[in-house]
Order: sequence, then structure tokens, then C-alpha cells
Amino acid sequence: MNDIQNNIINKYEALRSQHLQDFQSIKSKENVVSILRLVTVCIFLISLYVMIKNQSHLLFIIPAMLVLVGFFLFLVRWHDHLTAIRKFKKALSDVNEDELNYLSHQTLSYPNGLEYLDVHHAYAYDLDIFGNHSLYQHLNRTGTHKGSKILANHLLAISSHSEILSNQAAIAELSEKVAWRQSLFAQARLTHDTPTTYQKLIDWCQEPSYTLSKLVVLLSYILPILLWTTLLYGWISGNSDIFSVSSFLFTLNLMLTFGHFKHIKSAIIGSDGIPKIIKSYGLLSATIENENLQATKLQTIKNKLFKSDQGVSQEIRLLGTLLSDLDNVQNLLGAIITNGLGMFHLHTLRKLGVWKQQHASDVSTWLEAIGDIESLNSFANFYYNNPDFVFPTLNQNHDIIMENAGHPMINVTKRIGNPVDFSNQRFVILTGSNMSGKSTYLRTLGINMILAGTGAPVCATKATIHPMKVLVTMRLSDSLTENESYFYAEVSRLKQIMDQLQGEVSFVLLDEILRGTNSDDKRSGTIKVIKKIIKKNAVGIIATHDIEVCHTTDEYPDILNNQCFEAEIKNNDLYFDYRIRPGICKNKSATFLMEKMGVI
Repeated sequence: MNDIQNNIINKYEALRSQHLQDFQSIKSKENVVSILRLVTVCIFLISLYVMIKNQSHLLFIIPAMLVLVGFFLFLVRWHDHLTAIRKFKKALSDVNEDELNYLSHQTLSYPNGLEYLDVHHAYAYDLDIFGNHSLYQHLNRTGTHKGSKILANHLLAISSHSEILSNQAAIAELSEKVAWRQSLFAQARLTHDTPTTYQKLIDWCQEPSYTLSKLVVLLSYILPILLWTTLLYGWISGNSDIFSVSSFLFTLNLMLTFGHFKHIKSAIIGSDGIPKIIKSYGLLSATIENENLQATKLQTIKNKLFKSDQGVSQEIRLLGTLLSDLDNVQNLLGAIITNGLGMFHLHTLRKLGVWKQQHASDVSTWLEAIGDIESLNSFANFYYNNPDFVFPTLNQNHDIIMENAGHPMINVTKRIGNPVDFSNQRFVILTGSNMSGKSTYLRTLGINMILAGTGAPVCATKATIHPMKVLVTMRLSDSLTENESYFYAEVSRLKQIMDQLQGEVSFVLLDEILRGTNSDDKRSGTIKVIKKIIKKNAVGIIATHDIEVCHTTDEYPDILNNQCFEAEIKNNDLYFDYRIRPGICKNKSATFLMEKMGVI
């Protein structure tokens, strides 16, 4: 392992250690506050006992009890604050622990995005874009549903040249912001966001808001004022008769509030956890708003989180608070007290209606902006973990040239780099025995093309690429062959590729096609597929075991060329160096291997 990789590991270990220390320190403070809360409650109960026992000291005891109540509420808020910081520090520690495990190839604990897999997609299934040990799982450092969805979408389509260049600049800048990136990721993980809660929020924003009548709004202020006035007058004057008026006003407040119970219930988004998730969105927004971001792409995204030159994080958190307050109506005793004394939930419903009218249409844009940053953060983390990767330069000539191109998901200690050159001869016929590295090489090309098409760095020491649509057939899923023969399913996939080549130069990867027919038919069909593909100006590679197919290069020497992976027999053992060579494979490893294993 090189010094740069060791430095990265040391950085993660130092961050993990620091966050664990902070976690323990905050946990100790949290315990002290818990003890103080208990002591405060005990003193309050003792004071209450003394007050009941000896009413002559009311003048002194009641103010003291009020101070105790205020101090207790302060301790509750302080404890909640410490709890939030403790959870955040633990999340930061876990982030670094996961990165250390990732770099040591112990575990890959990130969501694999299998829900985004479409087996009919042009390359997602063949190139292992989603699923266990997939490209998505290696990249994914998102915590919100929208962030994970945006990252998946980046991997399912090739961006424009201008978009790729702007992404490259953003990824390069974010890769250096290690602490900030981890802070955003840890906070996103704590949202516990799901597709269901996200959709409920979006649906809620699209529903019309309920508006209280002007008379109800007026009464919601007047009636509580009258109630508190009568209570204060009765307490000062000692006139107990006035309390009957107070009781009437208390009941009237309840009736007016619960008369709108249907609207209160309909305004609540149907999950207890959603207000907390929304507040977490606010924290994510604040993290982005407060960071100095220079790249044009990052500034554009950040600007979406500002409205009238004000960051929207406070508005997002206000929404979470309002929804949480409104949800408390289900606490019957608390609802009776707060609404009888001040029509609490009616005021909350009004504020929520105002908020919805002003901001509901912006919520999807805000969440998309957060998701965009999360997605770029994932690519930036990938670049930070792989500093030997490079951003490819772009060209308009359909050239694809890479030096020491390797598979980005293979351990660097086992990874073999190979040259790639599709500048003059645009299509390669690749031969080699089984296990020699053909399929890995095809996936190396495909995955690096996908990375280049997102603006991410590629696994190479140097690269110039014309990003283009990637079309692959390397294997067929069971769902494609379930109701039809393998051969027919494979031909259907080839038809799909041919259709997509119409009018657009694409990068094509074909691995041992037409396996479901006899050798002569397979050879003839493979040659015809090659000829048709090169007529459509496709760039790419086809792997085959049929040496006769390689002679097609004689007809198209300016377009086709032969390359191969060879196997060597050393000390009566089979040896693969996984290095690509010009020409046609000559060694026959299958016969040797079967003889050695006693098969033949």
C-alpha cells in the first residue's frame, strides 16, 4: 500500500478517534444533566410538600417553585441538545469506521441500490451498476432518499460535455472538504429518510392548504385574552364567581378548536417520524448554506437553498416544528389544556397554512438541491479514497484513450492496468481463454466510461474520452429468459442495441454473443453482427473464443483490430498475467486444465 493510501487511512483513524472522544465527553455531560434534572424534580416535590404543609410560606415557596420549573425546562432543552450532538458525533465516528473498513476491504456497509436496477437497461445489469459489491455500493455516501435516487440517475445516463466538466470541478473541490463532507453525510444518515416519508411530504405539499376564516382568527386571539384576564382578575380580587366565566371561556376555546379537528388531522403528514425527518432536512440545508462553495455547479445548487437572499433552513425546520406541534393534538390531556387556555392547535393550523401557501411549491426543489450535493459528495469521497484516479479530458472525435486502465472496484494490490486506444481502429475483436481476463477487461472499459460520463474520475493514470452512450450485452438475467429461450432473449438484446445505434455513435461491449446456437451459425452470426455494428460507426469491443471471427479484421484493417489475453504454462501450472496484447490468442488452456484435473 502506497504512502498516499496510508495517509488517507491515518486521516480516517484520527477523525474516528477524535469523534469517539467527543462522544464520550458529551455522554458524560448528558449524564450530569440527567442527574440535575432528577435533583430538580426532588427539590420541587419537597417544596410542594412544604407549601401544602405550611401555607404561611406561600410568598416565598411559589416563586421558588416557578424558578425550579423554569430550571427544569432549561435542563430538558439542554439534555435534548446534548443528545442530538452525541448522536451526531457517534454518526461521524461510524462514518470513519465504515471508510476504514471499506479501504481495508473488510465490509461494504452502504446501501446497494438494488431497487434501482432495471434488467432491460442498456448496461446496468451487465456492468453490475447496482446490487451487492456494485459500482453504486462503492460510491454511495448518501443518506436521504432523494440523494440516493439522484446518484442512481447519474449512473444510468451519460451527461453532456458541459455537465461533465462542471461536475468534475465540483467533485474536485468537494474531495478536499473531508470534515465538511463527513458532517453532511452523518447528518443525512440521521434523517432516517425513506421513499415513503419523502413521497408523503411531496404529496402533502401538493394538497391545497386550509385557510381559517377571518372571524375564527379574530376569536382565536380575543377569547384566550379574555380567559386569562378573568383568571388574573379572579386571583387578584379573590372573587371566585368570576371563575365561572373563565370556565365558560375555557369550554368555548375547546369547542372552537375541536370544531376544526378534521382540518387539523388532515394537515398532519401521516407519520410520527416525519417532523423529525423534516427538521433534519433543515440541518442539512443549513450545512450547505453555511459552507463556502466555489465551483459554479456547487454555487448553482446552493442558490436553490436561498429565497429572497435568506437561507431556507429556518423555514424547513419551522415546518418540522409546526407539524410536530400539530401532531401533539393526539395527546388528549395536553390538547385539552393547551387548547382550552390558548387554542394552541388552531394557531398552529393557521401558521401551517401560511407556511404552505408561501413555501410548499419550493420543497421539492430544496430536497433536490440537498440530494444533488449528496450525490456529488459521493463522487468526491470516491475521488478522495482513490487519489491515483484521474479526471479524463474530453474530446469531440469519439476517441477513447486510457493509460493503465483498471477496474475501479478491484483491490489496488490486485488490480492490473491495461492500455486502451480507440482512436484509429475503432473496434476490437478480443480473444483469450476462460479466466484470462476478457470479461473483467470489458467491465473495466464499461465502468470507466460510466464514471467518465458522470464527471467522476476514472481508474487510469491518464485518459481522454468522448463520453457516449454505452450499450452492453455480457449476460442475461433470469427475468429476461424466463418465458423465452436464451438464444431468443440474446437476439432480442442485440436488436435493442442495433436500434439504439441508429443515428448516434455509441460505445458497444459484446461478450461471447449467440451462445445459444451451433458453432457454425454462431460464427456466421457473430461476423455479420460485427460488420453491421461497424457500419453504424460504433466504437467498442467484442470478445469471442472463435479464432475464425478474428479474420474479419482482414476485410476492415482501418476499423478492426485483434487483441488478446494469453495464458502461459509454467512448471506444469496455468499462469495468467491479465495483460492485453495485440494479435490473436494462440494458447489453449482448456485442454491443459482438463488434462491436469483428470477430466480427459
